[in-house]
Amino acid sequence: ADIITRPTLVYFGYTFCPDVCPMDVAVMGQAASILDEGGRKINTAFVTIDPARDNVETVAEFTDAMHPEMVGLTGTDEQIAAAAKAYKVYYQKAESDDPEYYLMDHSAFIYLMAPEQGFLQVYRHGEAPEAVAESVGCFVDALGA
Repeated sequence: ADIITRPTLVYFGYTFCPDVCPMDVAVMGQAASILDEGGRKINTAFVTIDPARDNVETVAEFTDAMHPEMVGLTGTDEQIAAAAKAYKVYYQKAESDDPEYYLMDHSAFIYLMAPEQGFLQVYRHGEAPEAVAESVGCFVDALGA
């Protein structure tokens, strides 16, 4: 409720991700910038699925690189599991011999949420920022946000 105060793009991932997460989170940041240039303000939020490595500082550094107003969220394993369950996000630590160097298997969706409506739309990995911005802009206009 504190984050979704207007239409908000939400992504669950982790900062150590070698490819998918940085690409998708960059799309969110670029879409937010495109919309902002057109006078439409949205929120963006990144939720880690790897709280063991993604502390507050690490998440903040990651989100700051993606968009200056992106919110980064971390928490306990239980808090992350509850948030992921609410969004129906799949994630699991991949097998690794090194306890510090491992990957996370996870779903890769950007969720569009709104304060009164809840879930509005999902965007799949690989969508262009311009396409996401256009779609989100339609929702922003329809909601009068």
